[in-house]
Amino acid sequence: MISYEPLFKTMKHKGITSYQLQKMGFNRATYYSIKSGKSVSTNTIALLCKLLKCRVEEVIEYIDDEE
Repeated sequence: MISYEPLFKTMKHKGITSYQLQKMGFNRATYYSIKSGKSVSTNTIALLCKLLKCRVEEVIEYIDDEE
């Protein structure tokens, strides 16, 4: 399963709110999809990395469902 918990930690660390992310050009509906744990495209992940100036592992992580 993919977890977006690193995204929320990165946003908190950088002091960026969902409102600020929207003002930077990130779609609010997509943000709420992420909040709900829905899957998003790699283009969305790339955009988050660009806007937050961070690496992929600061946005998503893989968690093995069987553990």
